[in-house]
Amino acid sequence: MAYRVYLVDDDRFLLDLYAVKFKNAGHDVTTFGSGEDLVAALRKGGESMPDAVLMDLIMPGIGGFGALEAIRKENLAQGVKIIILSNQGQDSDIEKAKLLAVDGYIIKASAIPSEVLAETLRIIDPKAGGDASHT
Repeated sequence: MAYRVYLVDDDRFLLDLYAVKFKNAGHDVTTFGSGEDLVAALRKGGESMPDAVLMDLIMPGIGGFGALEAIRKENLAQGVKIIILSNQGQDSDIEKAKLLAVDGYIIKASAIPSEVLAETLRIIDPKAGGDASHT
């Protein structure tokens, strides 16, 4: 099954790397370079809501936590899986993310793109078992 995924990161290289990985696996990907852009897109809503949002924490302007707080406060992502994809691996960051009800937390430095893809698919559909070839 193909999923709609939003990728949010200010690092263009990483954004493109993950986008290619997801697209090659048959998924519909939209990229955003900032938390502001993500929140604006979610506010528009419509039938194009994503199945999952993978979001970095450290970005200029509204970072991941700021975007996440806006998303939760405004109920912008009902039923959307929110996954933090960051190099911020401190317990305090992970704890704050849990308080904001994220569905997953992946540390970039310890996961190659195929593992990020597999973990994202597992979070979206636990029954599929995260089989990256399952499109």
